[in-house]
Order: sequence, then structure tokens, then C-alpha cells
Amino acid sequence: MSNFIEFLKIVVFGLVEGFTEWLPISSTGHMILVDEFIKLNVSEAFMEFFLVVIQLGAILAVVVLYWSKLWPFYIRPIPKRTRIALRKQPAVSRAILTFVEKYCDKEKWILWFKILVACLPTIIIALPFNDIIEKKFYNYVVVAIALIVYGVLFIVIENYNKRRRPTCTRLDDLSFKTALIIGCFQVLSVIPGTSRSGSTIIGGILAGTSRTLAAEFTFFLAIPVMFGASLLKLVKFGFAFTSTELIILIVGVVVSFVVSILAIKFLMGYIKKHDFKVFGWYRIILGILVLGYFIGKTLLA
Repeated sequence: MSNFIEFLKIVVFGLVEGFTEWLPISSTGHMILVDEFIKLNVSEAFMEFFLVVIQLGAILAVVVLYWSKLWPFYIRPIPKRTRIALRKQPAVSRAILTFVEKYCDKEKWILWFKILVACLPTIIIALPFNDIIEKKFYNYVVVAIALIVYGVLFIVIENYNKRRRPTCTRLDDLSFKTALIIGCFQVLSVIPGTSRSGSTIIGGILAGTSRTLAAEFTFFLAIPVMFGASLLKLVKFGFAFTSTELIILIVGVVVSFVVSILAIKFLMGYIKKHDFKVFGWYRIILGILVLGYFIGKTLLA
């Protein structure tokens, strides 16, 4: 019976991660709150590791759903005119250019370069302070305040956005400058409760992208960022898993993957007809409830 209860706890963590990772309501904030009420029978070090690495399921969901937009390789015949031009190149250049022409999807490579540019602010600014941020800001006060502040911002920005028309609605039209702006907003998400998807979507909307494009680029931007965060945790924790820890990790990632697919499809369908205000109100209400609960708990202790 106890093993079944532990299994249900892992499923809950996977459900929360998968559902909240892609909605602009802060997955980290929700996972911290779930950890407050549901305790897994594991070490503190593994729990810290698990709360980050469970994101791999969410990353895999994006890769599966958007494979055709992300995979930068294909096989195609080289046009005759291009083959003639390639023969005039030196041997090394000819080999490289032939490979690019035959196997590389240039548009998708450009997209990945834009994603890389958008990741630079996080790598340069946030990564060096990761440990300090975890020690100082992973608490209910910061989570609650971030939930409320960004909830208000969503409502204010959507009201402002009603009077504007997006200047960029397609990935091909997304400039490197706009990608960098979105990447700068992603840095804000290092504060728990902010929401990585929320901050980048806000950045995209303010930079002139449509809601749909802002959400899609947010999904793509998450792949290297979340994979990097998971890899960093894995290096710190090591590979010495017990069989129980390995099962917990696999179940959490699988549940997160399945729920993330549903959450992404829901969000993309929702924002075609609605704005993000409902998520703003949700954040405000949840932030107030979190503050009230923990203040009450402290006073009664």
C-alpha cells in the first residue's frame, strides 16, 4: 500500500510539471508548492535534483510535437546548376558545400541560430548566479510575489496589446534582434514563481510578435535551456542512482511527457481565440492564497 501511495505522489509531480511547464503560471513555483504538501520518501539532494530533471519529459514533448519544424537535416537531390557551380570550388569547400546543399535545411539552421542567440543572456547573466539564486529565492514569499506581479503584468500588457497589431507572425520573419529581446526576458525566469514561458511570451508580445509565435518560440527556446539545467543538475548529483530513485525519475518524466503534449495542444488552441488574461488572474489568486497559507502557518506555529 505504501509503495502505491509513493507511486501516486510521483504521478502528481509529473502531472503538475507537465501541465504547468508550458502554461505561463510557473512550473517551478507550483513544484515548490507541491513539495510543501506532498513529500516523497527520498533524500533532500535527490528531491532537489528530481524537481529539475523531471523537465526532460516536457522537453521531449516539444521535440515530438514540433519535430518537423526543428529537425535541421534532410536528403534532397542537388539541382544541376548547383552541381556545376560546386565543381568549380576547391576540394574542401566543394565537400562542405555539397553536404550543406544535400543534407541541411538552411531555414531550420537559421532558426536554431536564433534560439542560440536568445539563450545567450541566460548563459551570460543567469547561469553564473544559479546556486546563489537557488539558496536565496526558493521560498514561498518570492514565489507568491512573483506570481502576483507577473499576473498583473499579463493583464496590463494584454490591455495595452489590444491597441496594437503584431508585426511578426511567422518564425521565418522573426529577426535575431527580436530573438535576443525575448532571450533577455527569459533571464527574469530565474526567480521562482516568474514562469519561463510567461516571461518570454511577455517579451515576445512587447517585441511585436503574435501570441502564437511568442508561445512557439518559447517552446523551442526551452529545449537548450531546460536540457542544460537538467544536465547541470545531473553533473552535480552524479550518476549513482538507487533503483528506487531511477524508477521515480522515469515515472515522473514519462507522466510529464504525456501531460505536456496535452498542455501544449491546449495552450496553442486556446490562444488562437483568447488572450492571456485568465492566466494573469489565476496567478494573482494563487499568489494571494500562497501568501495567506504560509503566513497563517507561521503565525500558528
